[in-house]
Amino acid sequence: MKHIFVVEDDKALCNGICMALKSEELVFLPCETIAEAKRKLAEHACELMILDINLPDGNGLDFLAEVRKESAFPVILLTANDMETDIVAGLESGADDYVTKPFSLAVLRARVNARLRQQKSEQEKVIRIDHFSFDFHQMKFWKEDFELEFSKTEQKLLKLLVNNPGITLERGVLSDRIWGNGADFVDENALSVAVKRLRDKLEENPAKPKYIKTVYGIGYVWAVKQDV
Repeated sequence: MKHIFVVEDDKALCNGICMALKSEELVFLPCETIAEAKRKLAEHACELMILDINLPDGNGLDFLAEVRKESAFPVILLTANDMETDIVAGLESGADDYVTKPFSLAVLRARVNARLRQQKSEQEKVIRIDHFSFDFHQMKFWKEDFELEFSKTEQKLLKLLVNNPGITLERGVLSDRIWGNGADFVDENALSVAVKRLRDKLEENPAKPKYIKTVYGIGYVWAVKQDV
């Protein structure tokens, strides 16, 4: 069973969504506050979250930023505003989609199903490069038959690099994507340390890296394409 969280303080709307969209494969968990959502997240794995922006105990976008530090499940925002700035703010905070109120339940169901299909496709994709296999959904990584262990920071860095082969990623961009809003408070050498540790685990000769190359004065680039 897949757990879908509905974080909406309008009790009638929240329960209405849960009742209208339920199916044999989906269990909808209503949450009227951020605090309730946090409690249930500690108890259940979340496959997708439908999240209202305006909640009685906080801002939905602030909660989304917290969620994104630990989880990558799809999030669909519910908002009473259709202002472009609100939509952009939501997407930049890590939302995958949005629906403005009032909305059609049929449209919301279609958005949910589309995100779940996309998630399933991503989950089934294991990235293979040379003798490496990277499964970012299961957080399993192998060098041939030997399983590698990476810290959360190393996993985020590796994913950013391998998903952008041949593209130089600036140090500031990497720091922002890895540490989010806390990037300004992270030691400026933290990224260099993460890169070194990742190279030590991946490279045959870390001093002359094949995979993670330094673009001096700019950032880093993953230099090898995925196997077809």
